[in-house]
Amino acid sequence: MTARKPINVRRPEVMAQVRDKVQQYQSALVDSIRANGDVMSLPALEVHLAAAFGFCDGVKRAIEIAYATCQMFAGKRIWLIGEIIHNPAVNADLDGMGLRHLPWDFNAPVYETLNEEDVVIMPAFGVSVSMRKVLDSKGVQLVDSTCGNVIRVWQKVRNYAKMGITSVIHGKAKHEESQATASHSRGEDGKGHFIVIFNEADAQVLCDYILGRGERDAFMSHFAGCYSAGFNPDVHLAEMGMANQTTMLKSETAHIQSMLRAAVTERDGDDSRFHAFDTICGATQDRQNALFELLEKPLDAMFIIGGYNSSNTTHLAHIAARKLPTFFVKEADCLMNLSTIRSYDLKQKTEVTLPLPSEAADLSRPWRIGVTAGASCPANVIEQVIRRLAELRGCPVA
Repeated sequence: MTARKPINVRRPEVMAQVRDKVQQYQSALVDSIRANGDVMSLPALEVHLAAAFGFCDGVKRAIEIAYATCQMFAGKRIWLIGEIIHNPAVNADLDGMGLRHLPWDFNAPVYETLNEEDVVIMPAFGVSVSMRKVLDSKGVQLVDSTCGNVIRVWQKVRNYAKMGITSVIHGKAKHEESQATASHSRGEDGKGHFIVIFNEADAQVLCDYILGRGERDAFMSHFAGCYSAGFNPDVHLAEMGMANQTTMLKSETAHIQSMLRAAVTERDGDDSRFHAFDTICGATQDRQNALFELLEKPLDAMFIIGGYNSSNTTHLAHIAARKLPTFFVKEADCLMNLSTIRSYDLKQKTEVTLPLPSEAADLSRPWRIGVTAGASCPANVIEQVIRRLAELRGCPVA
């Protein structure tokens, strides 16, 4: 069956029909706080917004594409691979429009039911080379919402493969974006190699092996499921190129780069066989930098808002938790009362019920809180959390 090129659904006449649906994610309250220097002062609550937070351009584009697809192909079966973005509110809205979901496992039986009458949206994280081939073989009408920042990373790792350079990907091996990037690092001929490392501990294991301080079987066991087929560390670590999942913590990526560069330099006498470039997306960097600035203020607590499976939002929570009592919430209903909250626990990787600090119930002075949100969190959800906080403190926002 002939593969079909992705279609552009963001046509003026289509976007005019979905504009109101997309605008539901905006917030007049958030806009007014931003216009007031990112501060809202109420009798019992002082809210400080980060200078950069919430929807990035890539996420806005992906959501517009999803709504436009539903409008343009009304009456057809419209499928979405996984989630368009990692935000429960947005995904629930799209589900309400009748979107069907395809799993990331393209060997799942549902893929056998696809035909040329079906429409399939590729999410902002992109899809693997193998999955794209499966979709093309079905002749479905593809709609591509892959973020431009992700595509730029793919271009870099494909170039690494062409030059015989192994891609070292800083990311989460099971994350959709990292899986897609890993597939592209195989190159056009499928002979390129990659290894995915999650954190500085993984980087240290890699450095030790580069310097002859590791045992091969232990190395392969440590990184099981995180390297390309046929990967041989004694051969494929000779020349390496760094890349990363675009939503990782920038400071950690930078430190891992310096660790690997130092190891290669110690082994070879120079760093000519180590390559690196900045692949953290600009929106992720901006939100991390803005949070660091916000944490310099005299705050009582931080609220991080977004989907629990959002990588960039999780990193914001990690940053804030190092300095202040931090609560990672997905929606306003997580704020149960002035003493109790449902918050995502970064270590347990699940939502738990926690006590709020004593300052939350002390109405004798304003409670000073910082608020930020991941790149996939809509402004209307941020507004709902702020309104809930103000309501609990007895000073509801008009």
